[in-house]
Amino acid sequence: MTDRQPTMFVPHGGGPCFFMDWNPPGTWDRQRRFLEDLPASLPAKPKALLVISGHWEERVFTVQTNPAPSLLFDYQGFPLHTYQLTWPAPGDPELAARASGLLEGAGFQTGADSARGFDHGVFVPLKVAFPEADIPTVQLSLRADLDPAAHLAAGRALAPLRDEGVLIIGSGNTYHNMAVMMRAMGGGAEGNVRGLDFDRWLTSAVTHEDPEVRHAMLAAWDQAPGARAANPREEHLIPLHVAAGAALADRGGKTLEDHVLGAVESAFRFG
Repeated sequence: MTDRQPTMFVPHGGGPCFFMDWNPPGTWDRQRRFLEDLPASLPAKPKALLVISGHWEERVFTVQTNPAPSLLFDYQGFPLHTYQLTWPAPGDPELAARASGLLEGAGFQTGADSARGFDHGVFVPLKVAFPEADIPTVQLSLRADLDPAAHLAAGRALAPLRDEGVLIIGSGNTYHNMAVMMRAMGGGAEGNVRGLDFDRWLTSAVTHEDPEVRHAMLAAWDQAPGARAANPREEHLIPLHVAAGAALADRGGKTLEDHVLGAVESAFRFG
């Protein structure tokens, strides 16, 4: 089907990083260019976006049903103008209901949130990738237990959306050790790039040709070399599992590897 969309995992940077000055100035240039080029890589303009961000957790998988989401400026200590950003993409209650139905059909309990806006794991990268803000967008929460197998299964349940023109995006970071990243922002990070062992393992898992092996590896991600050093808490990695689950048999590929703030950050695409 010509409008069948891939699934993907994208890094969303640090806070409103793409909309402010950094030292050195080119810190976020590679990730910005990657996001700017993303629409041209798609088979067609998506009919809608379903986004899973590392910044929303609920007891059960919860869909955003707000038809006109505002922005949640859920970051602190950044320049004033970064709290005045806009990205007025419409919500899509019908897509929210469809996603809930698919999840419930797979045995998951779901919830709905009619008030929530887009957190910065959504609007920061998507303002770069889709600046026109004209594609209906729905955010799906993580489940608070962060169980990798459950998030893979949730992705598998959502896979039919791809044939309906919906682009499923996991938004997070493959390396999210805030202590190291904060030292890097303060100029105190060591010279070597952190997270390379885990990134190599993660790339081998995502790109494995056998989907059963791929999913088994991702389900046991915390046993990988350097896993907990890269992700002391996994909320920024688990959106990848939803995207990987929704890929079904489609093999993954690495679409970006960036070394930033003393660490490696990668993006992946399936299909």
